[in-house]
Amino acid sequence: MGIASDERRALSALFEEVGPDAPTLCDGWQARDLAAHLVLRERRPDAMAGIVVPPLAAYTQRVQDQYASKPWAELVELVRSGARFSPLRIPFVDETVNGAEFLVHHEDVRRGQPGWEPRAADAARDAAAWRSVKQASRLNLRKSPVGVVLRTSGGHEEVVKTGPDPVTVVGAPLELLLFVFGRDAIRVEFEGDAAAIARLTALSRGV
Repeated sequence: MGIASDERRALSALFEEVGPDAPTLCDGWQARDLAAHLVLRERRPDAMAGIVVPPLAAYTQRVQDQYASKPWAELVELVRSGARFSPLRIPFVDETVNGAEFLVHHEDVRRGQPGWEPRAADAARDAAAWRSVKQASRLNLRKSPVGVVLRTSGGHEEVVKTGPDPVTVVGAPLELLLFVFGRDAIRVEFEGDAAAIARLTALSRGV
């Protein structure tokens, strides 16, 4: 089993623990909304276009709301079981497509609750997070007005955006992944000019 399946199981269990009205790091979304998004993403890819194509956003929202209106236990089970007839049932495809998705959204729920702390280091999870960081960062940070270097606490480093006044972001791989995907409830350190750091942290990070 891979990180995607591990995180799916853990997130599903957490959904059951916190309930449908729990806050998340996704702006304006409670746990129910996030669960509905995950189900829509896997079971209704035809309705995903509205996430990036504004004229289709209303349709995407309608489909997501239909899932969100389901009984909570049923909705969580749809998250847990995933798409029944899909290439995502192939472990390699699931890991490639869903690894970062479930890592980030698991933390969206964990860190939406008061008193959260980072999870203990895990070699497999950290390796998967770092791979995802390197894959996603050039796209998600493409609009950065300053150069960006990402460095893990263990010393692995990646230049992900060339530019003036480079800033180095240092943290555990999962913290860096959350940074790349625009989350602020993270434990990282910044190295560089204060004004450049402010410009980077003010950036709307993500696709």
